[in-house]
Amino acid sequence: MAIKRVLIFILLLTFSTAYAQKKRTKESRSDSVEVKEKNLRFSILGGPGYTPDFGALIGGSALFTFKIDPTDTISNRSVVPFAFAFLFNGGINLLLRPQLYINEDKIRILGRYSYINNMDNYYGVGYDVNKNIVRSDSTTSYSSQLFQFNPIVLFRLKNSDFFLGPIWDLRKNNITEPSQGVQDDPYYIEDGGTPEGVDFLTSGLGFSLSYDTRDVPSNAYSGIYFNFQFIEYANIFGSDFTFNVTDFQYSQYLKLPKFGDRSALAWLVKSTYASGDVPFTQYASVGSPFDLRGYYKGQFRDNSASALVCEYRHMLNVTPHNFVTKMLHKVGFAAWGGLGMLGPSPWDVEGWLPNYGVGLRIEVQPRMNFRMDIGHDPVVGNTLIYFNMTEAF
Repeated sequence: MAIKRVLIFILLLTFSTAYAQKKRTKESRSDSVEVKEKNLRFSILGGPGYTPDFGALIGGSALFTFKIDPTDTISNRSVVPFAFAFLFNGGINLLLRPQLYINEDKIRILGRYSYINNMDNYYGVGYDVNKNIVRSDSTTSYSSQLFQFNPIVLFRLKNSDFFLGPIWDLRKNNITEPSQGVQDDPYYIEDGGTPEGVDFLTSGLGFSLSYDTRDVPSNAYSGIYFNFQFIEYANIFGSDFTFNVTDFQYSQYLKLPKFGDRSALAWLVKSTYASGDVPFTQYASVGSPFDLRGYYKGQFRDNSASALVCEYRHMLNVTPHNFVTKMLHKVGFAAWGGLGMLGPSPWDVEGWLPNYGVGLRIEVQPRMNFRMDIGHDPVVGNTLIYFNMTEAF
């Protein structure tokens, strides 16, 4: 039944893509007739679906791209992907991850803004605990209501490819209906959890330093991206917990012209370290649509979590001259392999998390893809499906 829902979802996405592409304004109709290109482009894809994390749902993705200043020839187009899911069990997930490029790319506004209200799962802290706890309504389940407001403003340093700026991360957690397994967890109890639940707020300020030479940040064929972040959560900022989180990310992209003009090899190295009085919801973790796809979100968490991923991306080399070839020209695939590391510190690894998978790509706008990824987790044996706009990293 789950496979049928996924197939229906893919068919609706493909039809929606074809319809959106047909309506899109052409850049030029002939050599002698010039057509003004619209600044705002948007693609909306959706329908019924199924995910292992949330079950049956009605969901999809919207992608908006535009230039804040249409006369700005230096900045990339701003990208605003929006994901939504209305769950059959009554839950709702909303996620916005904007990438705004302003004033000839001298200013960038990024971040994550989300609202989640659904049943979730918590497996405890530590590799051995995470690996051995069975996911079920009595061991890991709880009801989660989360609001996150996470703006990042970056300023280009002189004429370099370095950017520096402040971060604010505000999260409001309201947890109810904890299963017996969650109620008995020592980290949950230490954070004030009771059989009825727990309610807390974390608020932190920090900075981000990045280096970016990617040709198109949302779907790079070439270039390097480096990012270092540090956030301090403290009572003075309104936080109920005092702790800090350090994030490091390095990714590189290599174009492979021998395999086609739209083929690339991408690799990612990322690491997160949380220290202090860390709430159980904000320990470092791997397993998301943006790194090791195939692990349940948040299943493996500890003070330190790292991931290495290498991914091959390929769009079909088809010359678009009729409806069929135009549609095939917008189709591609990806294949990746990865490895995660989990432990109490970056130099003390307790567990290894191998990962691999394949994905479908559908171009909804120039250099902007919808992706469906199927990833496998060899440690527990899960195979999970993901739907998103833009590439994983």
